[in-house]
Amino acid sequence: MKVYKVKVNGKVYEVELEAVSEQAGSIAANPAPAAAAPVASGEGQEVVAPMQGTILDVKVKAGDAVKKGQVVAILEAMKLENEVVSPFDGVVKNVLVSKGQKVNNGEKLLIIG
Repeated sequence: MKVYKVKVNGKVYEVELEAVSEQAGSIAANPAPAAAAPVASGEGQEVVAPMQGTILDVKVKAGDAVKKGQVVAILEAMKLENEVVSPFDGVVKNVLVSKGQKVNNGEKLLIIG
């Protein structure tokens, strides 16, 4: 172990750091995808919220054609704006949320057919 002095906000602290093998320290973090996997329903495929948050904007309306990767909504979570994208091409059949609505992880946002 090595001892270092660290200054934080004008105050000096002594910290001990232990060397970690490369194998133990090489764990890759996988960020959550912005678009949750679609769920099939009788009238099309559902796009669901990838996380809990508040809908800041809905970028599409019923009848709009959408392409895979197109932004369909903006979801605020933990003070960050997250783009929810369409996971496939299709036509918006139904929009199930509105601006300002709070949603839970996995909640249906819209249906694309």
